Amino acid sequence: MYALVEFKGKQYKAEKGALLKVDLIDAEPGTAITIDTVLLVSGEPVKVGSPYVEGAKVSAVVESHEKDDKIIVFKYKPKKDYRRKQGHRQGFSIIRVDNISA
Repeated sequence: MYALVEFKGKQYKAEKGALLKVDLIDAEPGTAITIDTVLLVSGEPVKVGSPYVEGAKVSAVVESHEKDDKIIVFKYKPKKDYRRKQGHRQGFSIIRVDNISA
């Protein structure tokens, strides 16, 4: 059984026990969260929401907070002596799906 959920403007496929890499959440590791915006729940029969499935919830636990690999932002204009170099590391959270209830 799996569910398609919308979380912080992005869609994820959530299965029981799966780890999801989502945008940074303002919650301590070990905190339980509930996602109510479920778009689809597989099973017999498949439930498709319009836009969300009523009564469906996905419960998860925040595992950790990490930072992605560094990307380099380099701006350059030829013949104008203009160069700007900037690095960026995007933060993200890893959550573990505990239960899918339809």
